[in-house]
Amino acid sequence: MIGASASRAAALGTATAELRAAGIDAPRRDARLLMQHALGLSPEALLADDRLPLGKDEAGRLTALVHRRAAREPIAYLTGRREFWSLEFAVDRSTLVPRPESETLVEAVLAHAPRLPVRPRLLDLGTGTGCLLVALLSELPGAVGLGIDVSASAVSLARANARRHGLGERASFAVADWGAALAARFDVVVSNPPYVATPELVSLAPEIACHEPRTALAGGADGYECYRRLAPQIARLLASGGLAAIELGAGMADEVRSLFAASGLLQIGRRRDLSRIERCALFSRSTDVGIRSQGGDFLPAEHAGLQKRGCKLRDDG
Repeated sequence: MIGASASRAAALGTATAELRAAGIDAPRRDARLLMQHALGLSPEALLADDRLPLGKDEAGRLTALVHRRAAREPIAYLTGRREFWSLEFAVDRSTLVPRPESETLVEAVLAHAPRLPVRPRLLDLGTGTGCLLVALLSELPGAVGLGIDVSASAVSLARANARRHGLGERASFAVADWGAALAARFDVVVSNPPYVATPELVSLAPEIACHEPRTALAGGADGYECYRRLAPQIARLLASGGLAAIELGAGMADEVRSLFAASGLLQIGRRRDLSRIERCALFSRSTDVGIRSQGGDFLPAEHAGLQKRGCKLRDDG
C-alpha cells in the first residue's frame, strides 16, 4: 500500500519493489509509467521534484494500478495507450496490444512505395486498433484504406485512432468476417492474423494468455487456420500487381508460403523483425514485384459490396 504522505520518490520505490516481487521484467520502468498515468504527469514533470508528497487520491490510483500490474495485466490496458510507429494509439481489451514486431509489415510495404499507384487502395484484415492501417496512411499521403475486424468494439476503437491522427477522411472501417464480404480490389493488403496454436495458448506469458482477446490470438489446432481462410480471399481481393504483407509466427514462413501458393499467390519476399525472426511474408499475384494500379477510385465500405453480403458498417459519429 502506497501511503498518501509518501513522496514521489518513496512511492516509486514501493511500487518498484511490489512489481519486482511479482516477477515483472522491468519493474522500475513499469512503476514509473504507472505513476505518470496515476498522477497525470509527463516524464519530465514527474522527475522535476520527486520530494513532493502524493495526495490521497493519487496514492489510491497508483496503488490500484500497481496491484493490477502485479497481477500481470498489460501496461497498455492500464494506461489505455500504446506507441506504434511513433504514433500513440488508444488500446482496450477488445484488441491486441500493438507490438514492435508488427512494424515490420509497415516497413515492408513502405519499401515498395515507389511502385505504388499515386492513390493506392489499402486493406487491413483484422485491423484491431487500426495501427497498421493508420501507420501506412500516415506515411502514404495519397493512400486511402479500409480496416476490417470481426469485433465491433475494435472497429470503433480503430476509427477513433484514425481520427485522432487526422486520417478519418481517408480511412473507412467495417465489421466483417475477414474479407468474405468484400467485392472491391486493393493495391495493398496487410494482415496480422491469429497464429498461436490453440493448445499453446496456456504457455504464453500471463499478460497475453490471461488478458488479451483469445479470438485475436488463437490460430486453430496448428496455428494455420486463419492463413487457410485468408489465402483465397486475398487472392480474390488483390489488384493486378498488388502486394500482400502478412505477419508470420516464428517458424511459420514455409507453410504459409505453401498455403498461399495453393491459392495462386507467389511469395516475392520475406522480412525479419529486430529479433531476426521471419516476421513478414510478401505475396503477389504475379512474379512482377511492380505494383500496378487498375485505375478508378477506392471503394469505401458502403460501396465495396459489404451491405449486400451482410457486413455491418459502423459509424460512431
